[in-house]
Amino acid sequence: MREWTREKRLRTRSVNGTLALGETITELLRAPKLVVLRGELGAGKTTLVKGMAAALGAADAEDVTSPTFTLVHEYQGRKVRLFHLDLYRLETEQELESVGLWEMADSGDALVLVEWGDKFPSVMERADAEIAMAQGEAENERLLLVKWRE
Repeated sequence: MREWTREKRLRTRSVNGTLALGETITELLRAPKLVVLRGELGAGKTTLVKGMAAALGAADAEDVTSPTFTLVHEYQGRKVRLFHLDLYRLETEQELESVGLWEMADSGDALVLVEWGDKFPSVMERADAEIAMAQGEAENERLLLVKWRE
């Protein structure tokens, strides 16, 4: 797997702080990018996507939901399309192919955010960035490690 060339550590202590980090991250990871979101259930991945969608003018935070059952949500921003995928329920590369991830990633104007993409070596190989999220010591504290290739 290719190495990451840059990284940034971030911390938030509230849901609103996680939403606000969405703007910071969209500045770091400009489209087109395929971004893997890592973290346990409840780590705040969808909350972060809500903040990113709002920062891009793609959707209001309250309109962004987890695509656990639909697999893909698409939002059109001012300058970029945002795709939010959840691969938690997928198990095989064949199932992954049927979602159309590679077409989304190759569209040229998209920020593709993939929850549970680390389940698939093919996704990790093609990823331009990775955001690892973990619960901090306090209830709403989240620790983020953003790594990307330039």
